[in-house]
Amino acid sequence: MKPILTSQSPWRLIPPLCLSGQLQMAIDQWLLEQQQGSNVELCHGTSGYTGARNAPVLRFYTWESATISLGYHQRRWSPAWQTLTWNGKPIPLVRRPTGGRAVLHQGDLTYMVVASGLSNKRIEAYQQICKFLIQGWRSLGVDLHYGKAGRDYRHNPNCFATATGADLVTTEGYKLIGSAQLRRGDAILQHGSMRLEPDTQLFAQVFGEASPVNLPLTQRGDNLRQTVIEALTQAAADCFGVEFVVQPLSDQEWQEILANVETCHGTSGSGGDKGEDIGKI
Repeated sequence: MKPILTSQSPWRLIPPLCLSGQLQMAIDQWLLEQQQGSNVELCHGTSGYTGARNAPVLRFYTWESATISLGYHQRRWSPAWQTLTWNGKPIPLVRRPTGGRAVLHQGDLTYMVVASGLSNKRIEAYQQICKFLIQGWRSLGVDLHYGKAGRDYRHNPNCFATATGADLVTTEGYKLIGSAQLRRGDAILQHGSMRLEPDTQLFAQVFGEASPVNLPLTQRGDNLRQTVIEALTQAAADCFGVEFVVQPLSDQEWQEILANVETCHGTSGSGGDKGEDIGKI
């Protein structure tokens, strides 16, 4: 299979992080800002390759507590969400830098890709990135295809109630992956939620409807997440035609991310220029 993207430089693979939604969104946005650099200059330390601040990035992550993320422009959601709790803890609301509708992050795994050189056409860029998701999940015995939004798409606050051409649906008809995208110049951030083990009662409490997930995998918990991460990482290497170098965030990078986290991703929708929102989660 011909790679979708080819790069002489390695891509960065950031090890999985389990953090608050606010921190995860700040990391994603910071990585997009680094990708906007026009030249990828590799850094070489005494131990060899140490990374490039604007190299393409793949990462997977989880949320430290049940959280509802809202699309950057989303203004419609239930007032009851402000007082929801789960296992005795409040369910925070966090705003994504990307568009779309509300996602309940509980029992899910989030993927994120930041890259340049993709198609300028929105759907084509989505499909270029989503090919690694399709290939990776197929290796796990799950066939996926792109969804088609119904008439109520723009009026439903629930991301997983409908599936657009940017979303991936199983042959059984349920939406497994909801994705959103943000473009700044030639740089693209795409991230999405993969529903692995969601609590159906909590989902019904939030959205007023059940949405079961039935995966043909025997693993559970951390083992399931690791199996999915390994399959998707290998698929990304094949689809993009790249080598991955594992590199955690450095202390300096954390300082820059934390310096901005307090002013970003609240639910009021205030903030600076977010570029072109071209995605719907």
